[in-house]
Amino acid sequence: MLTSITDGILCCLTGKTTSLVLPLESSEPSDGFEFVEVKPGRVLRVRHIKPEDASVRDSIDDDTGTSVHCKRKITVYRNGQLVIENLGDVLHSEILQCQDGDLEPCSTVEVELADYKEMPSSPDPNPVPPVPLPSGEQKPAPPPRRRRRKPKRTVLIDSTRVISSCKGTHSDVALFFVHGVGGSLDIWSSQLEFFSRLGYEVIAPDLAGHGASTAPQIAAAYTFYALAEDLRAIFKRYARKRNILIGHSYGVSFCTFLAHEYPDLVHKVVMINGGGPTALEPSLCSIFQLPSCVLHCLSPCLAWSFLKAGFARQGAKEKQLLKQGNAFNVSPFVLRAMMSGQYWPEGDEVYHAELTVPILLVHGMCDKFVPMEEDQRMAEILLFAFLKVIEEGSHMVMMECPDTVNTLLHEFFLWEPFYGPSLILCSPPEQGMDANRDLFFFN
Repeated sequence: MLTSITDGILCCLTGKTTSLVLPLESSEPSDGFEFVEVKPGRVLRVRHIKPEDASVRDSIDDDTGTSVHCKRKITVYRNGQLVIENLGDVLHSEILQCQDGDLEPCSTVEVELADYKEMPSSPDPNPVPPVPLPSGEQKPAPPPRRRRRKPKRTVLIDSTRVISSCKGTHSDVALFFVHGVGGSLDIWSSQLEFFSRLGYEVIAPDLAGHGASTAPQIAAAYTFYALAEDLRAIFKRYARKRNILIGHSYGVSFCTFLAHEYPDLVHKVVMINGGGPTALEPSLCSIFQLPSCVLHCLSPCLAWSFLKAGFARQGAKEKQLLKQGNAFNVSPFVLRAMMSGQYWPEGDEVYHAELTVPILLVHGMCDKFVPMEEDQRMAEILLFAFLKVIEEGSHMVMMECPDTVNTLLHEFFLWEPFYGPSLILCSPPEQGMDANRDLFFFN
């Protein structure tokens, strides 16, 4: 810690930033690591693992899967209130671990997301006769007529989406893993190993300034839009016909962006502790607004705070996981620029409500960064959303509970609704997952 404080003082005196993140030599250069130049001088490290035996992989027919009618009306009023009407197929039961879940065709569900009361649209069939007033009393003045609300914006979604099972043996399936602020692709090591052994093609990049990617010394390189364009380039380079995006924390916003930009290529999405469906805006009162040299002095304290808030337990195992995952190991300049660059006004509730892709929300019960209410709000907004809460997990739940997360994600990848008599039934549950049944929340 003394060395950190000394370096911080030198940084203040010289005006230079220490501990820059530069490309590192990979310890496993032949194990799927690649360096991709997304822009001139802007290089990202990518972990890309292909199945060893491509001959055993097969493709699926275009007609395979279940066609789901996605129709909803999104109305935004001038006072900021939002009303969503689901007019197509709506999932009402647990798609994971369920025996009798169903998709009810053409059901209409109105979700009101603000304090809003609507006047009755039709007269009462059994009106109550008015009580006669005593003689000498004046008739009370009628209540003021309520003006009819005028919508500020109306969005109508009407499309058909085919939902199918994504197996590791399918050659047209690719999994993309996106980390958040301060992380690296190493936080996904358990997931990359697990799903690559199952035959999936997996892709995990280091964001700019993180892991072994280059770290430009300009704050504009770390805005949401700059990072989103980096990931767009990675996605276009490795995308298959059916792609599944898995994001953690800030990485969820980039997955949402890609799902919105490429609805025909993104088949399913997993959001791990991503927060609510609100537009991003940096906080002006955050500690990360301090100068980089001050943040460098505080880096040991910040790392300890991240360990306490990011993990349910703070033992030797968690410290080792933090070290192995190369998490929160970025320069103060990059950390400050990342936090200040989180500006994305388009990513509001309407933006999320327009998504028609099936989405699995995973939340660690002990997460001190993202409250449970934010993920519940996200589940209410999204069309096809399923929320899974892991009691023993925190913000870094995929590192704390890798087996639980891997099994849950795999079950979601394999899930496919199928038609039964007069309704659509969901796939049968996998074994060994009944213990957390009561921890599911659905909209």
